[in-house]
Amino acid sequence: MITCCNLISGCIAVTFALYGNLPMALLWIVIGALFDFFDGMTARLLHVSSSIGKELDSLADDVTFGVAPAAMVYHELTIMNYPAMLESLRPYLPYIAFVMAAFSALRLAKFNLDERQTTSFIGLPTPANALFWGSLLVGAGHMLESSPAYMPALLVMVLISCYLLVSEIPMFALKFKQWGWKGNKVRYLFLITSAILLLLFRVKGIALVIAWYIFLSAFTARKS
Repeated sequence: MITCCNLISGCIAVTFALYGNLPMALLWIVIGALFDFFDGMTARLLHVSSSIGKELDSLADDVTFGVAPAAMVYHELTIMNYPAMLESLRPYLPYIAFVMAAFSALRLAKFNLDERQTTSFIGLPTPANALFWGSLLVGAGHMLESSPAYMPALLVMVLISCYLLVSEIPMFALKFKQWGWKGNKVRYLFLITSAILLLLFRVKGIALVIAWYIFLSAFTARKS
């Protein structure tokens, strides 16, 4: 039931996104993320984990964290200023956003089969990707629409996002086996700097936090 609430939240987010109400779309993505957090916890507490629950969870996640942010990007690409050389492609280019939904589905399918991802992640988790795009478009939408130069940059970012979803880059998880500083330095550093970014930049800060998460994960993986 909780997983289905995640799925319904994603459907509502898609509807708001396609009608251009991006703040409400982001809100319903966040609500879906809360349901996504509690469904697994509830299943473990009640000892009702099942294969069908695992598959349903991935389906719900692709709607909430794949289709919904893609729909937000689609809407943004329909209203942005285009460079003159790309203006004739305006009716077609926005659909590139939905490639992100396909890569989100691929990432979730890989996650279900990948036994390496029990305590950390390989590639960018779909909720993090969805929150990045939602907060970026809500917090910095006016800036993105201010210059034609941002339009091709947004398309490149979509492709980078697709790559990160299925990449082999190790990403740390916020799972504490013990609360000491030793062994948790990266997690505590991330949490402290994230709190500062959110206080300074509010909604835009969420996108900065996700970008910081990706950078810190890649830097940590490179050192190890």
